[in-house]
Amino acid sequence: MTPTLHPSGNVLLAERISKRYQKPSRGDIVVIRSPENPNKTPIKRVVGIEGDCISFVIDPVTSDIYQTIVVPKGHVFVQGDYTHNSRDSRNFGPVPYGLIQGRVLWRV
Repeated sequence: MTPTLHPSGNVLLAERISKRYQKPSRGDIVVIRSPENPNKTPIKRVVGIEGDCISFVIDPVTSDIYQTIVVPKGHVFVQGDYTHNSRDSRNFGPVPYGLIQGRVLWRV
């Protein structure tokens, strides 16, 4: 996956309204409240929606061990564009819809 956001920073325009009316879809870039630290708001890409079967490498740097999960109802599977240096659903599991803060519309 080609990284969309630069690790040193970007200016983003995100909206918060449609998350109440429209569920996120695959490929959307979303702002979430971190399940590990509620004070952080990481930006991740939605790779799987509820009911999807996702296979992923647990640690792409040190191993080739795959894990497969089914995304539960009411959750999304998110992943960072920099897969070798990203804490995402591979680490903390699928994210509930309630932790999604908004969807990115535009990047500068």
